[in-house]
Amino acid sequence: MKILAINGSHKGKGGYTHFLISKLFQGVINAGGECEEITLADLNIKMCKACGVCNTKNHLLKCIYEDKDDVSMIFNKMRQADIIVYATPIYVFNMTAMMKLFLERINSTGNSNDFCMSNSGLFFHHISRDIYSKPFVTLISQDNFENETSKSVQIYFNTFSRFMDAPQVGVIIRRSGKITGYGKNPKKEKQYPKIAESYNAIEKAGSELAAKGMIGKRTQRIASQDIFPIPFFSTLKQVKAFKKKALIKMKIDNQ
Repeated sequence: MKILAINGSHKGKGGYTHFLISKLFQGVINAGGECEEITLADLNIKMCKACGVCNTKNHLLKCIYEDKDDVSMIFNKMRQADIIVYATPIYVFNMTAMMKLFLERINSTGNSNDFCMSNSGLFFHHISRDIYSKPFVTLISQDNFENETSKSVQIYFNTFSRFMDAPQVGVIIRRSGKITGYGKNPKKEKQYPKIAESYNAIEKAGSELAAKGMIGKRTQRIASQDIFPIPFFSTLKQVKAFKKKALIKMKIDNQ
């Protein structure tokens, strides 16, 4: 398996998203797979102008920036890969602007005048299947421990999967980045044993991707588990009380 990770973090290889990709790739390598990370922060990616030139007869499926930035290079690497990992931190409840900037360049890879229907029965148009119909993994990192924080990204890639006929073969959401010390503070793993469990599961996810082409549900669940899971409560008041205690503990631990 050739697995290509697209890192949308503005921090590039200095961020938590890169750390998580590295964990995933360790599992890929252990299982004999190949892997490569593309760091968008290091590249020149121009914004789609919605000019429509890529849908004209003499310039069909060719962006006006084709030889002027790095997007064509990324597309070629995607063509060669078996599985794509779309990796992004959460910035203001969504994927990074950099990841969205790249994804909007999809526009130049499809003929919007050639109408068709996706395998899931959605009305759409021609797409370049060799780029965007690849099986993919959604890898999300965030500081907040609330599930609500990353919902817009989850919904986006669920929709992406249906329109692009691209199987989503795994979702990993690593919450509580600050609490875990972004993978750079071993003391945090002693304080919160579930951190190590999560990182081990992310490595296992990489091994499963390389060997089976998908991440098992149990592995996804452990990789994405809460560092301090919220017990089941019957009332909102009880939930708020638990979270207030968690906040106090976080403040003490970060002093």
